[in-house]
Amino acid sequence: MRRLLLRSSFLVLLSLLLVAPIAAKPRNFSQLVDAYFDDYFKANPSQATNAGIHQYDSQLEDFSLAGHRQNRRRLLEYLAAFQAINPRTLSQLDGDDREIMIAAIHSQLLEEDRVQMWRKNPDAYSGAVTGSIFSLIKRNFASPDDRLHSVIAREKQIERALRQARAVLSNPPKIYTDIAIEQMPGNIDFFETTAPDAFKDVKDASLLAAFKQSNDAAIAELKNYQAWLQKDLLPRSHGTFAIGAENYRLKLLYDEMVDVPVPQLLKIGYGQLHKDQRMFVETARRIDPNKKPEDVLKEVERDHPSADKLLSSAQQQLDGLRQFLIDHKIITVPGGSQAKVVETPSFARATTFASMDTPGPYETKATEAYYNITLPDPTWPKEKQEEYLEGYNFPLLSNVSVHEVWPGHYTQFLWVKNNPELSKVRKLTSAGSNAEGWAHYSEEMVLDEGLYNNDPKYRLAQLVDALLRDCRYIVGIRMHTQGMTMEQAREFFVKEGHQVPVVGEMETKRGTGDPTYLMYTLGKLEILKLREDYKRKLGAQFSLQDFHDRFIKAGSPPVKIVRRELMGRDGPLL
Repeated sequence: MRRLLLRSSFLVLLSLLLVAPIAAKPRNFSQLVDAYFDDYFKANPSQATNAGIHQYDSQLEDFSLAGHRQNRRRLLEYLAAFQAINPRTLSQLDGDDREIMIAAIHSQLLEEDRVQMWRKNPDAYSGAVTGSIFSLIKRNFASPDDRLHSVIAREKQIERALRQARAVLSNPPKIYTDIAIEQMPGNIDFFETTAPDAFKDVKDASLLAAFKQSNDAAIAELKNYQAWLQKDLLPRSHGTFAIGAENYRLKLLYDEMVDVPVPQLLKIGYGQLHKDQRMFVETARRIDPNKKPEDVLKEVERDHPSADKLLSSAQQQLDGLRQFLIDHKIITVPGGSQAKVVETPSFARATTFASMDTPGPYETKATEAYYNITLPDPTWPKEKQEEYLEGYNFPLLSNVSVHEVWPGHYTQFLWVKNNPELSKVRKLTSAGSNAEGWAHYSEEMVLDEGLYNNDPKYRLAQLVDALLRDCRYIVGIRMHTQGMTMEQAREFFVKEGHQVPVVGEMETKRGTGDPTYLMYTLGKLEILKLREDYKRKLGAQFSLQDFHDRFIKAGSPPVKIVRRELMGRDGPLL
C-alpha cells in the first residue's frame, strides 16, 4: 500500500481513507487535495496525531464493515474528481501530484476490494489501538494533562474497535494469527507499564482516577482479544497469505508506479543477488584470503556490542556520520537536532529489526525523532540472544545507522519538513521504493565515497544488508506469486543471503504480510539508473551533491515522478 504519512508504521495496514462525503465540489486541484486530506484525517484520527494535526486526538478509527462500504464509495468519488481535472491546466508539479493522488486512490481501492488485509490481519487491530495511544505519549506536543484527556477518550473506544475487528476478520492465514498472538504480550505490557509511566507527573487526582479506569478497561479488552485469538480465531485460521500474481502486479503499479512485468522483475532480482554474492566473496577474500567467506563473516559478527550497550553504540555513530556528509559534500545537511536512539516499542518488535520514527510533517511543538532498535528478547535462550546480536556487529550497526538516519530516512524527513515549497501531497504521501530505496542506496553510496576509508569489514557488512534486501526482493515475489513456502523462504535468507537463522525467521514473517518488500533493492536500482542518466545529461556540470539535493528535494514520490522532474521526460526505470 502506498504510504500515507511518512513512516507511520502502526496504522499502515489500516490507512483505508474512511472518508466523509465531499461536502462541496472543490473548484480547483488545490481545494480537492485539501478536501481529500481533511476527510482522511477526520476518519483516521490516529494518523492525524502522527502527522502533527491534533484536533482529532480524542478519537479512534471506525473499523466496521459499514465503514469499509462507505470508504469504497467515497474513494470512487475522489478518484472521479481527480480524474476529471484536465492535467494540461496544471503546472508540472501539480500535474505530477494529480498523478500521485490517482495512483494512491487506486492503491487504496486495491486493498479495499482485492488484497483485503483488513479481513486477514488481526495484529493490525491490536497494533492500531496500541499505536493510537503511543502516538499521544511519545512526544510532548501538549501538556501531560491535555494528552491524558485524549488518552482516556481513546481508551474508552478500544472495546468498540476490537469488537469491530472480530466482526470483520475472516479466515486469516495461520501465520498472521500467530504473529498477533506473539505481539499481544507487548501490547498488554504497554498499557500496564509504559502508559502509566508516561503520566506519573500528573497531579490531578480525578484525572488519574479516570485514567486508571479507562486503562484497566483497555487492558481487559486486550486480554479478551488475546483469548479470542488463541481460542477462537487460531483454530479457524486456514487462509493463505499469498496475494497472487495479478494483485502483485497491480500493487507495484499503484504503489510504486512500476509496470515492469513480474517475471522480468524476478530475473532482475536474481541478477542483483548473484552480483552481490560475488562481491561478498571478493570482499571476504580482501579481509582474509585463507578463510572461507562464511568464516570471515563469522569473525566480523563476533565483534558486536552487548545488549546493554547496543543503543549507546548506535547513538555514538550518528555524529560522525553526519559530519562525513558535510565534509565530503555528499548532500546538503538540513538543520535539525540529532535523532535519539531508543528501544523498539514492545508491541512492534516481532517483525521489526530497526526503524525511524520521525515527527509528523505538520508537528510544530514536539520535534523529537527516534531511531528504534530492537533488542534481543531477554526470554530467549542465551545462544539465540548471541546469534541475534551477531547481526548487530559494529560494521553492520553502522550500515543500519546510515540507512535510518544519515543520510537515510531521517535526512529525507528533514528535507521534507524544512522545505516550505513542498506540496501537501508530497508532505503526506511516500512511495516505499523512493523512501526505502533512498535509504538502501545510501548504504552503498557512502562507502563508495570513502566512509571508513574503504575498510573491507564495513563493505562486507553493507553487502550482507544488500543480500538481505535482495532476498526480500525474491522471497516477496515468490511467496506471493509462485507458492514459495515459509520454510523455503527462511532457508533462502540463510543460504543465499548469509543471514543468521533468527533474522531469516523474522524476515520471512514480515514477508507474509509485506508482499512488496522488494522496494529496497528495486528503489536502489531505480536511483542508480537515474543517477547515471542524469550524469550523462549534465556532463561536466554534474555533481553528486547536486543530484542528491535535487532528488531528495522532491519528497518521496515514486521514482518515476522524480525521474520525470530531473530528466524532463519519462524513461525506463530499470
